[in-house]
Amino acid sequence: MNYLQPAEYELYGLEATTALSWVTAASAIVDAHCRRVTLAVNQYTERMRTENGRRPVRLTYLPLNPVAPATSAIVSARARYATPRRGELEYEEVMWDAAMAFGIPGTWVDLNVADLDVFLETGEVTLPVNALGWTFTEVEIAYTAGLNPFPDAVKVACAQLVKNAQATPALNVKRNVLPDRMQLMYFSDSLLDETVQSLLAPYVAQKVG
Repeated sequence: MNYLQPAEYELYGLEATTALSWVTAASAIVDAHCRRVTLAVNQYTERMRTENGRRPVRLTYLPLNPVAPATSAIVSARARYATPRRGELEYEEVMWDAAMAFGIPGTWVDLNVADLDVFLETGEVTLPVNALGWTFTEVEIAYTAGLNPFPDAVKVACAQLVKNAQATPALNVKRNVLPDRMQLMYFSDSLLDETVQSLLAPYVAQKVG
């Protein structure tokens, strides 16, 4: 997806006649630097392990952004029950026996999205507490995240990448043919100057282990 439209070129310092291929290549570099398929709203699915079955998990792609008519950015969620251990405070003896009798440990269960405590900006999701005290060892969450509309910082970064590319002699040779995009990606490290990196810093996906 291009982060600048032709009608915006002059507003962000580009010539109105700038070839679309420049902006397409610059947008691809933005995506690669931010470690995501797009900065636009997109659906993702992540599977994460929990710590003691209670610590909030943190999603990678931010900000979480519901897609209308949905009111929650969480599309679906399921979790795997942990294997209870005797002596742990959260498990009474009868709870442990019940869990084992019904083959609960290791099974997956769908979670009610409305029961999840979600922080849109940080991506933290707190799982509900089971009535019998059984905890979860793993969770899988499908959610929507991304920017709509694109902020000025992203558009300025995209425009600056185009300017940097046009100012690099090695990239001007085949500017109107498909190989140009490949050349632009090849030189992406040199095109991502401090200004561009600073503008994109808030949107780089950070995987939390």
